[in-house]
Amino acid sequence: MLTQQEYLALDATAMSGGLKNGDFTSSELIASAIEQARKVNPSVNALTGECYEQAQRRAAEQDQTKESHSAVAGLPFLIKDLSPLAGLLQSNGSRLYQGFVAAQNAAIVQEYLDAGLIVLGKTNTPEFGLTLTTEPVANGATRNPWNPDYSTGGSSGGAAAAVAAGIVPVAHATDGGGSIRIPAACCGLFGLKPSRGLTAIENELGDCWSGMSVGHVVSRSVRDSALFLDVIRLHEAKLFPIPATPAQFSTGIDTPPGRLNIALQTQHPFGEPIDSECLRALEETAQLCESLGHHVESVEHPADYKAATGAMNTLVCIHTYQNVNKRLDELGKDLETADLETSTRQMAQMGARFSATDYLRARDTLNATAAEMQTFHARYDVLLSPVLTKTTARLGWLNMNASDLNEYGSRYRSYSGFTALYNGTGQPSASLPMHIDANGLPVGVMATAAWGGDALLLQFARQLEEAHPWPLFAPIAVSG
Repeated sequence: MLTQQEYLALDATAMSGGLKNGDFTSSELIASAIEQARKVNPSVNALTGECYEQAQRRAAEQDQTKESHSAVAGLPFLIKDLSPLAGLLQSNGSRLYQGFVAAQNAAIVQEYLDAGLIVLGKTNTPEFGLTLTTEPVANGATRNPWNPDYSTGGSSGGAAAAVAAGIVPVAHATDGGGSIRIPAACCGLFGLKPSRGLTAIENELGDCWSGMSVGHVVSRSVRDSALFLDVIRLHEAKLFPIPATPAQFSTGIDTPPGRLNIALQTQHPFGEPIDSECLRALEETAQLCESLGHHVESVEHPADYKAATGAMNTLVCIHTYQNVNKRLDELGKDLETADLETSTRQMAQMGARFSATDYLRARDTLNATAAEMQTFHARYDVLLSPVLTKTTARLGWLNMNASDLNEYGSRYRSYSGFTALYNGTGQPSASLPMHIDANGLPVGVMATAAWGGDALLLQFARQLEEAHPWPLFAPIAVSG
């Protein structure tokens, strides 16, 4: 019988190997995942809904048939509550969706189910995934498993909390402006935002914010991220072209990336101060890279962040209006009086005022920015930067329902600034848990490669992981 300590010690790759070797069953894994969820979720509030009985039935069927859909068949898994899972409550972090049950699966969810993953439930997210922390009015705040007074980041904060707290080794996440990388940084996980076009497009979200948002996972290990990229990557273009990539990512991550030219970005693109702990994490990582034989060189900002950020804001507001208005039409409600958080309502109002010309101009701006970054990466293989300007924020510091939206906007801008550019350009970008601050909270460092450079980025991340191992889960996983 698989013990709870044995379960916690396994990443997804080890679970896959154990199932193949007959060391344990899928039913044992699911039982352990459910036990851990019941133990820690009351403290962290990572889950918005569960389907434990269905998961147990599917695991039993998997054990009986031993059908191998993929390398991850029979493993426990969670879906972020922005992606529909048929038959389960779908809140999108919003009171507008109270009691709503999804009728069909999102494209990426269907990929996971077809792979044989056993879904246990849904994970918490801010309203429509629109901010850097996970504290929706609809579902309550998700608490950081490293310290429950602190945020998990957003918008995949529930997913990150669930993985860091040991419920599952890997959980589905999406990233439209940093929503995989920021929670990974706050919760001590590895979080890769893949290249645009590499994973399934969430068409129900308006082509994933015009291609800026992509789906993947948060994980404890680099090899798990590579494994899951193998499972759900697209092998033919659906909407966006796919860069040339290897047939399998997981088989190549242990290959050393060779001597890399690494650019080091130590200044915030808008002149915001950067916390000393974030800079320390970055500098220590740069020194580690040099010790591994890489060339590291400080650089100015690689692109016009101001123009790119303005363009992305236009697109996000337009899509927010589109998504919110669709639901309001279904409910027969008005934008001005609907149960929306204050900042969501404001973004939707802004989106309603933008024109088709504004939309096309924003797309053109991001295409130009992508060309800038292509030129930049002709010289530099990897760009190192902070993920956030500050260490993990306390709960309540960034409030989407604040009465003073100017204060909210100021705090949002001062906290972020590095991650979103690469959603606009479509590049792969990852957060690595390279540091623990004075308060005992993890600090992430971001590594970014050229569009289509996912394999190189995974090899680089794997090299750093081996040279500087990080904790596999947060203290609450074992303390409860």
